[in-house]
Amino acid sequence: MEVAVIGAGSWGLTLARKLTNQGKDVTVWVYEEAEYEDLTSTRHTEDYLPGITLPESIHFTMDLADLAGFPVFLLAVPSHAMRPTVQQLDALGVSPEYMINVAKGVENKTFMRMSQVILDELASLDASRLATLTGPSHAEEVSRDIPTAVVAASPSLETAEKVQHLLNDTTFRVYTSTDIVGAELGGSVKNVIAIAAGILDGLDFGDNPKAALMTRGMAEISRLGMAMHAREETFAGLSGIGDLIVTCLSRHSRNRYVGEQLGKGRTLSDILDHMKMVAEGVRTTESVKQLADRHGVEMPITDQVYQVLFHEKKPTDAVQDLMSRDPVHERHSM
Repeated sequence: MEVAVIGAGSWGLTLARKLTNQGKDVTVWVYEEAEYEDLTSTRHTEDYLPGITLPESIHFTMDLADLAGFPVFLLAVPSHAMRPTVQQLDALGVSPEYMINVAKGVENKTFMRMSQVILDELASLDASRLATLTGPSHAEEVSRDIPTAVVAASPSLETAEKVQHLLNDTTFRVYTSTDIVGAELGGSVKNVIAIAAGILDGLDFGDNPKAALMTRGMAEISRLGMAMHAREETFAGLSGIGDLIVTCLSRHSRNRYVGEQLGKGRTLSDILDHMKMVAEGVRTTESVKQLADRHGVEMPITDQVYQVLFHEKKPTDAVQDLMSRDPVHERHSM
């Protein structure tokens, strides 16, 4: 089976490696010429997957037209690049049997989840042929075949099962779900909470506040999800609490790193200027804040992260404001 992987970041390359090792014929579309030259000449990239050599059988291209007839597309571009990339695919008239999204984020201005952006731009694709792969899965570990479990979510159980069959192996266990709304929101909003967790690390606040933050952060994610017609049980699974745990705790988490540096006193612009990879949670925070306002959902942690990121609020003041809120029942607004 031919699989087109759109995007040569850490996740795109990791899944290309996995699919190739499972016997699939994989071609990866690379956006930047310097990265294309490195990948074709050395079969590895120190920026994204240090120490990993990619199989010789992976093909690389910088021309999307080379992939137009492929039956399976795996979209692994950053969330802010999703719309222009899919517009190019639509212009080529691609009509895959099914498409897999692995990007996590909510688009600024439209507040669309990634599957909504894809369907908005790709006229030939029916929602039943689209799935999102999400869950606690840092590429740095998956690329080294460390046991990992994820969820393939689609409105069509048949499509979710096809993705499951495509990617499942002895080190990468794929579950299925038909709640694509909940799966995508869990995978996106957890990045906002991870920035807050990093802020606590930067302030050297220890374990107690982080445990409280993750728990109350999950409450925020669930409230927003249910207001947007997701299923509450989704947030108790891999795409909810599972992804939240790994993103708030892991040294691989770019969003946690951004928060940690903010907690140590660096400015957001300085942090982002020195990062090679994208911290999706920064843009997502803005979208989630506005989504919460639109749906009338209380999200105090998100509010404070928004103030720190975009209005230069001191992290210590943000923590103090969270702790000074009026006492409430643990399940309020649920």
